[in-house]
Amino acid sequence: MKDNQRPNILFFFTDQQRWDTCGCYGQELETTPNLDRMAAEGVKFEYAFSCQPVCGPARATLQTGKYPTELGCNVNHRLLPINEPTIAKYLSESGYEVGYIGKWHLASYGPIGGANDFRVRAVPDERRGGYKDFWLASDTLEFTSHGYDGYMFDSDGFKREFPEGRFRADAQTDWLLEYIETRDLDKPFFMFCSYIEPHHQNDRNTYEGPHGSKDKFGKYNVPGDLEGTEGDWRENFPDYLGCINSLDENLGRVMDKLEEKGLADNTIIIFTSDHGSHFRTRNGEYKRSCHDGCIRIPMVIRGPGFEGGKTIEDIASLINLPPTIMEAAGCGVPEGMRERPLQDIVNGAPSDWQKEAFLQISESQCGRAIRTRKWTYSVYAPDKKGSDPDSEVYVEQYLYDNEADPHQRNNLVESGEHAEIRKELKERLIKRMVAAGEKAPEIKPAA
Repeated sequence: MKDNQRPNILFFFTDQQRWDTCGCYGQELETTPNLDRMAAEGVKFEYAFSCQPVCGPARATLQTGKYPTELGCNVNHRLLPINEPTIAKYLSESGYEVGYIGKWHLASYGPIGGANDFRVRAVPDERRGGYKDFWLASDTLEFTSHGYDGYMFDSDGFKREFPEGRFRADAQTDWLLEYIETRDLDKPFFMFCSYIEPHHQNDRNTYEGPHGSKDKFGKYNVPGDLEGTEGDWRENFPDYLGCINSLDENLGRVMDKLEEKGLADNTIIIFTSDHGSHFRTRNGEYKRSCHDGCIRIPMVIRGPGFEGGKTIEDIASLINLPPTIMEAAGCGVPEGMRERPLQDIVNGAPSDWQKEAFLQISESQCGRAIRTRKWTYSVYAPDKKGSDPDSEVYVEQYLYDNEADPHQRNNLVESGEHAEIRKELKERLIKRMVAAGEKAPEIKPAA
């Protein structure tokens, strides 16, 4: 495929966004009209899931097509191995211009303030995953900014401050539009734009939407998994939706710019998130569990090969996206990538397409899970820490019937009527663990 025929690829990546915040996934408030339009023109993946519901590990997978445990990135603040092949390196070698804007989260390890801590320092060239043509990022953007202040670092290591009074997602998009406006057209480009919204603001222990979010989105329908629970969604959900609406407005700005520059017809836009948020209803914080509130994500792709307003109901995972990108770029899928490209199911799923999403869960526990259309089955290692990469022994923890119990309120893990289902799901989980490079473990019943 000639360079002038190869599509540009723009990865529009959000942080901690539930699937049900989007109109095209059933949200009744007008939060995402631009994403809804993109879904109507492109392809929406109805059942899309994270492969690791925490920031850094999910990002490690997206850059490599491998599971976090294979990379030593099973928890946050771990360095993506410097010599690891990445999508940026592959695409650069094949003739793409590669760029990155936003949150990276793959450059640091070790103690805070140590020699290998780049949480609030500029990320050195060799720790940027091969994004050599354009770089404007912070390793941990939630540590260098708030909703209306902060900075990232450019390719030379200099701070670039958000303009005073400018919401963070707007400022980041301003810089993305500058890139699209000023680049030459000799090469196709791959741009990974990683937003921090709608992630909570760590140091303030709250979600920060644009000014006016509480009034604009105060009258929301409570998601079924949150209704009647404790957690902190009551004070945070309007700002959470405000962040998502801001992201959507900025997606619209990007789509308009591509149209203005004559690039829209030959640019693939991938919209997704690393994980969702259960608002401290399933454990002590927002993610790191097997529940849909934190593992089910929006995933919409529009552009060459992803057209026609299709809705795909086969299981999709974040780990399918790196091979999808490689296939779209005409490079073929590298041997080291674990899963298959989504192109395989856009025009009808083959009989051997995955019937479940496989998840590694860390930090809150050392856990593993699978999510099928009907079942969620999850196990944990009681004798391991959340930072441990794996275990020889796990114990069954959750079983949900997602058709009968879509809000996952009734844990069937000790139900005698479901013993055969658990046995089948255990075998499927072990098979997926082995396929991800793990040893086959023993899985004990919850009782």
